[in-house]
Amino acid sequence: MGAIQIKSAGKIYPNGTRALADVNIEIDDGEFVVLVGPSGCGKTTLLRMVAGLEEITEGEISIAGKVVNEIAPKDRDIAMVFQNYALYPHMSVFDNMAFSLKLRKLSKDEIQKKVKEAAKTLEIGELLDRKPRALSGGQRQRVAMGRAIVRDPQAFLMDEPLSNLDAKLRVQMRAELGQLHNQLKTTTLYVTHDQVEAMTMGDRVAVMRKGDLQQLGTPKEIYSNPTNLFVAGFIGSPSMNFVKVSIVEKKNSLNLEFGSDSFSVHKDHEKKLKKFIDKEIILGIRPEAFEDSIYKSSKDTKREKLDAETSLFEQLGSDAYIHFFKDIEPVRTDVIEEILEDEGEDLSLLGEKTKFIARVNPNVSVKEGASISLFVDPSKFHFFDIDSGIAI
Repeated sequence: MGAIQIKSAGKIYPNGTRALADVNIEIDDGEFVVLVGPSGCGKTTLLRMVAGLEEITEGEISIAGKVVNEIAPKDRDIAMVFQNYALYPHMSVFDNMAFSLKLRKLSKDEIQKKVKEAAKTLEIGELLDRKPRALSGGQRQRVAMGRAIVRDPQAFLMDEPLSNLDAKLRVQMRAELGQLHNQLKTTTLYVTHDQVEAMTMGDRVAVMRKGDLQQLGTPKEIYSNPTNLFVAGFIGSPSMNFVKVSIVEKKNSLNLEFGSDSFSVHKDHEKKLKKFIDKEIILGIRPEAFEDSIYKSSKDTKREKLDAETSLFEQLGSDAYIHFFKDIEPVRTDVIEEILEDEGEDLSLLGEKTKFIARVNPNVSVKEGASISLFVDPSKFHFFDIDSGIAI
């Protein structure tokens, strides 16, 4: 069985740089687990440690119940799929896929059978005589997958295999990889920087930051119950809105106050927020928790109102985004700066205003500079300790 166990794994380079610290992940046989995080977080290093391409300096890694710390990559019974496909340019598609089987000295008939079965599964049977230079990016990726499949390994290790494809083809290949996994049921550890890719493909998702495992769970768990500020901000597109709020008690009810705005604390959150009365915390609101006042049901009284001025309106067909600012100081923490940097934004450009993004009904039409009234569901709020960033 192809289960993978990573126990207290760490990586320290000879110059003393620590790349990973105390990572613990158990991947069940046949499970698809995705490692996701910003550049430099250690996800590829961890994958290469499982493959045996990087030496493990702390802890242990087991594949199919066997500790592989001291076992050579070729003897670990795994197959890797790389970002750059790593095909032999002088070989045909058939020979690329058959190469590892020839090294294992399988018979010609068995090699023919395995290659043709894999090619049929990947719908590349008509490409077997071509050289890689005659293939499109998507076809090359299928060949790279085929080369892994024919080996019938205990596990697939995939290092950002779709990152070199254009956006449309990436979506298509994402779906095809998902279908392929459902068909083969081979244990898969998959590395990506793309959190949408992680959420749509993984049975479980492991979020990494600076060499540490931040959270491991199903896509729904990670999205709905982020364990800290980093996971909350990194997972979700557009990312979660953050604002500093004060917890104020008035007439036996709790309010969240920021700038000139005030929200009532939802009854589900009262108990955990009582110990923060007269203190500041960080409030997180996902863009989809907002809705335009035009589409709010008259019977729906469990919403809080937020007035703002539109700075940018994006109409994307199936979605619409309203960007707006509030005249309050933005949350400045190392974590949020790291998330914004990963998204290509500069916190210093915001000045003393906090930026919000609301995902609204695509039928909304708003002009930039127009005043808007948005409603937000307080039951969907997330709260974080302002010092530690841990979810409250």
